[in-house]
Amino acid sequence: MPELAWAVFPLLGIVAGGLAGLLGIGGGIVLVAALVAVLPLFGVPPEAVMHVALATSLASIIVTASASANAHRKRGSVLWPTVAWLAPGLVLGGVAGSVWAIGVDGETLATLVGAFCLLMAARMAWPTRPTSATAPGDSVIAPVPRGPWLGFAGGVIGAVSAVVGIGGGSLTVPLLVSRGVATVRAVGTSSACGVVIALASAATYALVPSIGAAPPSGAAAATKAFGMVGHVHVPAAVGIGLGAWFAAPYGVRLAHRLSGVALARVFAVALASVGVALLWP
Repeated sequence: MPELAWAVFPLLGIVAGGLAGLLGIGGGIVLVAALVAVLPLFGVPPEAVMHVALATSLASIIVTASASANAHRKRGSVLWPTVAWLAPGLVLGGVAGSVWAIGVDGETLATLVGAFCLLMAARMAWPTRPTSATAPGDSVIAPVPRGPWLGFAGGVIGAVSAVVGIGGGSLTVPLLVSRGVATVRAVGTSSACGVVIALASAATYALVPSIGAAPPSGAAAATKAFGMVGHVHVPAAVGIGLGAWFAAPYGVRLAHRLSGVALARVFAVALASVGVALLWP
């Protein structure tokens, strides 16, 4: 590939980073669809492209979500006790979901991802209860969800996120909002959780082929493409991460200027767009 073609990954990262800061979704919900289209140009075989897109998206989210979480941390919108309760489940779920996804064919994964996006878009567009617009610095005392139940919730979030290649924001944000957390705080907390999910899931996608798991037909060939470590396309993940690190703080600034309802609607549009693209390519 011409050297200039590699610039596509930082450009994707700028989009993903902006969305990560704005929506708390780690950019993965958009990255998976984009990588499915782009990765075949870099030597990834079509039969393996869905698995590599998921793994690479998750690897890039390590940087994307870290940038977003750091920017939200500076504004006081990360609920660290909630992150601590969620983290063990996020790790276990992320590992289990990644192992399962490696053994599933690409078409099934694409259908699952597309359907998931549409379901979450509907959930955010028509919430079951009003979205709080409380922002950091308001006089209202913000709730901080805690308790063992978050460990179980984290397991579900981690597993689903690993299967669809996201940082978990489309599950974590609605969960926290339903518990009375302001949307902007839910987004900040979700970004921190996304780092945990991405680390566990991406490591599993990278290591499972080398420890005896049987990848689907064609996935083994993908590991021979330039820059591959297991199912992770490292140059793509690094390029996306660099672009995202630059863009995420700008998304965070915008998130703090929008109302909770507006933020939820932007979230729904992003999810629905990707869902339609994957179900009707």
